[in-house]
Amino acid sequence: MVDAQQTDAQEYGLDRDCTTLSRHVLQQLQNFSAEAQDLSALMNRIALAGKIIARRLSRAGLMEGVLGFTGDINVQGESVKKMDVYANDVFISVFKQSGLVCRLASEEMEKPYYIPENCPIGRYTLLYDPIDGSSNTDNNLSLGSIFAIRQQEGEDVDGTASDLLQSGRKQIAAGYILYGPSTMLVYSIGKGVHSFTLDPSLGEFILSDENIQIPNHGPVYSVNEGNFWQWDDSFREYIRYVHRTEGYTARYGGAMVGDIHRVLVQGGVFLYPGTIKQPEGKLRLLYESAPLAFLIEQAGGRASTGNQEILDVVPEKLHQRTPLIIGSKDDVALVESFIQKQAKEQSENMMERSRVPQ
Repeated sequence: MVDAQQTDAQEYGLDRDCTTLSRHVLQQLQNFSAEAQDLSALMNRIALAGKIIARRLSRAGLMEGVLGFTGDINVQGESVKKMDVYANDVFISVFKQSGLVCRLASEEMEKPYYIPENCPIGRYTLLYDPIDGSSNTDNNLSLGSIFAIRQQEGEDVDGTASDLLQSGRKQIAAGYILYGPSTMLVYSIGKGVHSFTLDPSLGEFILSDENIQIPNHGPVYSVNEGNFWQWDDSFREYIRYVHRTEGYTARYGGAMVGDIHRVLVQGGVFLYPGTIKQPEGKLRLLYESAPLAFLIEQAGGRASTGNQEILDVVPEKLHQRTPLIIGSKDDVALVESFIQKQAKEQSENMMERSRVPQ
């Protein structure tokens, strides 16, 4: 018994080399400037929101008001799950106390949420998807939260948050929290990608993997093939290619954070193409695609619409959607090659028809 206690003490309480999230941010920036301390505090607040949401999810089947739908429809025209509302409220509550964030912009809210008492000093905006894959909640499957931090630009006197309508290159930090067998937080402040695992006994996110690099090619392709006949021909041709090529593995969990985490670790590609009904795609640029693109690029991967780098897309509205091809460089390029091939064939066919006498 004594030996076991000593082991636990060595593993948890006396491990002086364990690195917490806030300490890691300061180490990354290599200084204790006001900006470094702000980012460290912001990441601490995001971590706190993740801890609260993880605790709620761990008891979801035992509590009222956690599972199922609210009966409301959000700004996206989608049915709202109870956990969507709860998680969104958690982020608001946590950041109200921060003194750092003037605005919160979420895919669950039509307009940004302003915190007037923070605005005189709060220089940042948090953009987030409070619960990614909320349809998994009632099935006890993995879920996630996605976040990005941007510097507030201008006074925003009209409350339109028009300064957010800029490319993803303006993000200063991004990442996700994965609620699975363990709760993980993966983040980047433009200095590589790093993962942390929540140790419940300490109540802290502890560094578990530093400077993660996504393989240039991987075996995984992750896509909802139920939409196969709704896609453009180029995407169907890509799927036919992987079906007849040895070495590919289909993995799709219904929560993008889990699928992206797998691709980050193992290599491969995640796809969410546009469809006949939604040619612009389903994913929100500011709250999902751009934050994950920032992260994956920092790990050495790529993220594309098929025709443009995701981080170069300039949104025209806060809730703009976009197709997404994200993952290993070689795998993203392969998908793009099918798109380019189809575009070339269509162009040649149009030229051929133009030569035919009317």
